[in-house]
Amino acid sequence: MFSVTVRDHMMIAHSLRGEVFGPAQQLHGATYVVDATFRAATLDEDGVVVDIGRAASVLAGVVGELSYRNLDEDPSLSGVNTTTERLAEVVGDRIAAQAQAGALGRSAAELSSLVVTLHESHVASASYERAL
Repeated sequence: MFSVTVRDHMMIAHSLRGEVFGPAQQLHGATYVVDATFRAATLDEDGVVVDIGRAASVLAGVVGELSYRNLDEDPSLSGVNTTTERLAEVVGDRIAAQAQAGALGRSAAELSSLVVTLHESHVASASYERAL
């Protein structure tokens, strides 16, 4: 299995629902380093999993839609408790939609999976993996 990872970041504001989150139930900011890892069993005719420039552009577009926003006010996230895990899923599903639309150049059918990891800090991160 081959993989390529691209990285970006996003800064958001949100609040979390549930007593388990303590003070994070209040509106607060978070900065995430976001990794998107594309996996494929084979390389394309150019010897790559996916074009790194295209992958970076797709990731930048997806995190750009979320950055510098209060996610509590985003209609597309209505009813979503925007935990790190859930945000990894949102980013992953949006990247997958772009891959299926051909934005990566290589057919999404040629890619086996995508892993999105949101790093909250140097000691904590959460990931979401999905088939493509």
